[in-house]
Amino acid sequence: MGYPVAHSVAGLAQSLGGTLMLRSYVFVFLAAFLILAARDLGWRRAWGWLGWGWAVAYVAEYASTRIGIPFGLYHYTGETAGRELFVSNVPFFDPLSFPFLAYASYCLARWALRQARGWAAALAGALMMLLDVVVDPLAVRGESWFLGRIFYYAEPGPYFGVPLSNFAGWLLVGWAIVGGYLWAVRRRPQALGSPLGGVGLYYGVILMSLGITGWTGETVLLRAGILVQAAVFLLVYALNSAAAAPAGERVAVVTRPMAERGQ
Repeated sequence: MGYPVAHSVAGLAQSLGGTLMLRSYVFVFLAAFLILAARDLGWRRAWGWLGWGWAVAYVAEYASTRIGIPFGLYHYTGETAGRELFVSNVPFFDPLSFPFLAYASYCLARWALRQARGWAAALAGALMMLLDVVVDPLAVRGESWFLGRIFYYAEPGPYFGVPLSNFAGWLLVGWAIVGGYLWAVRRRPQALGSPLGGVGLYYGVILMSLGITGWTGETVLLRAGILVQAAVFLLVYALNSAAAAPAGERVAVVTRPMAERGQ
């Protein structure tokens, strides 16, 4: 069952304006994503990433609110219906966050692996899921901050009220967004920009989420989030170092004989 939405142009504009006002923080990150992705991928591919990511996320959200796949069964409360735009029963803003979270995760995966393909899509999915370890428990407590109580799980799960199926869903959706994009552009390779802007976006989302978690007084959740993200940082740093090692060994092999010839 969908929530009522405006059918006139004026009503649609009003709903979009309400979404912008209620979810301004999402649009700040979205704008940052578009700027960074345009410099990295190009404008056309950045918009393509946004459209593809929103579509994948919307299908996942819609299915989860009906049959519980892939995130587990949950329901939107509809408390903001009429104040912001809904597409059927899903708030328009919610799937909008997935494209920039997937892009940020992809950039961190690229930095860790020092490559844009190969295992990058799978690692991006895992990194996006690990980001949600901080984000989703906070969203469940939306009534404690400016998000509001917009959804609830049919059966609260073991991780601060979040079912483990949710994390499996984020892994799958993150992989689908990144992997689908890479498959679509596989025959039109191009030089990429630096992933560091996206890495900054990844940690910007984490810092905001941890900051709000601390502000709400959820001390145990805050400590858990910090521990998880510290482990993630150490993991990606180790992967980056391991990916750099072969290049360093090749340099050593080349320079050693040159030094010997100099003697």
